[in-house]
Amino acid sequence: MSHDTDESRSALTAWLVVYLKGLCMGTADAVPGVSGGTIALLTGIYERLIDAVTDVSPRRIFDAAGGVFPGRRTRAAEAFRAMDVVFLAVLGAGIMTAVVTVTRVVHTGITQMPVPTFGFFFGLIAASAWVLLSEISLDTPARVAAAVSGFVVAFVVSGTARTALGTGPLVTFVAGAIAISAMILPGLSGSLLLILLGQYEFMTGALKAFVNGLLGLVGGGSAAPVVENGAIVTAFMLGAVVGLFTVAHAVRWALEHHRKPTLAFLIALIVGALRAPVVSAGNQLAEMGRAWTTELVAVFLVAAVGGVVAVLLVDHYAGLADFEDSPRGDGGTEETAAGSGLD
Repeated sequence: MSHDTDESRSALTAWLVVYLKGLCMGTADAVPGVSGGTIALLTGIYERLIDAVTDVSPRRIFDAAGGVFPGRRTRAAEAFRAMDVVFLAVLGAGIMTAVVTVTRVVHTGITQMPVPTFGFFFGLIAASAWVLLSEISLDTPARVAAAVSGFVVAFVVSGTARTALGTGPLVTFVAGAIAISAMILPGLSGSLLLILLGQYEFMTGALKAFVNGLLGLVGGGSAAPVVENGAIVTAFMLGAVVGLFTVAHAVRWALEHHRKPTLAFLIALIVGALRAPVVSAGNQLAEMGRAWTTELVAVFLVAAVGGVVAVLLVDHYAGLADFEDSPRGDGGTEETAAGSGLD
């Protein structure tokens, strides 16, 4: 009995550790310029995470769902183990807990203190780009073309995407699919892509309002905020699920088969996105009836230095952009596909 109790405590402790690692990943995912994939590498769960994600398939989901029938429970149990469902659930719970908590703080910062908040984001993004630049060399036409394309796309889209795209359900769905693909790649930030698409403030606001609505229901409040914002959150989550098994796989395929041009595009995308926090801060100031002043520029720059320091500290302990040695789901390391003529 004592032996069983010790094993139960050990298992509970192990899952608690996974949950705490999820908290760390979620905190990183919620902040533009910091990568949840990097935290997964740092905490030693990246390989298991990619294993679990890539092992999810329609066939295994069908087998797992068949567990409600007595004759198919063995196959269902095998499918659950193959997809590492408990690990994904516990890790996901930690990520969601952190995302909900951190985005509430961030949204308050964006709306009430936009200059230091976006300044901090600028520093995070700039430092991430600086560290990542060591991963590429623009010594072939394909890499130069990819880098120029990434920079131009990000620079042009930054700060104008929300006006052009709007915030409809389809846009929210696509934003979720794109953001999740970056969140699982070390060095890339899903929240940064949301800023680039003009959806970050909108999504953090919707999530905050949704949680507030749920809390309000406990006190007898209206269900309208829950329904309205719940639809937005649901569209984003559905997009994230689809993106996890489509866009994310496509990005990883590109990294495996045309690594250098893909890295050049992704890193140039980050460099081009440096315009986004500046434009966003200016737009928020305009909404508040204010304009840039020398003092506000100084505040922005000081906050940016803080962001740079934060990323460099993470890089010091984790190696922020170690794409070349990032473990894959098959237990090996990612290598450039031999013989690729497009690199």
